[in-house]
Amino acid sequence: MQRKRPSFGPVMFYALAGTFGTYLTFAAVQGEYGLFNRIQIDADAANLRADRDRLALELAEIENRTHRLSDAYLDLDLLDQQARQTLGYVRADEIVLR
Repeated sequence: MQRKRPSFGPVMFYALAGTFGTYLTFAAVQGEYGLFNRIQIDADAANLRADRDRLALELAEIENRTHRLSDAYLDLDLLDQQARQTLGYVRADEIVLR
């Protein structure tokens, strides 16, 4: 009795299909648009949003100080504080400790 050998075509088809499926799975997890990259992008976006919010608060504080020192609105206490800090001024009735 002669044994029939399987044809080469189906074996090649399943080998190529398995290889292609493995490649697609790898690309879906670690590829340029894969799951790991998506997680990293989301984390970077969250950090950038936090930086944006922090910078917005700093900008609001700087705008407030600028407005308080403008010609239209002059805050004498802030002006006094800035002069003391920048120029090192001290009033006559104060004692300086070093």
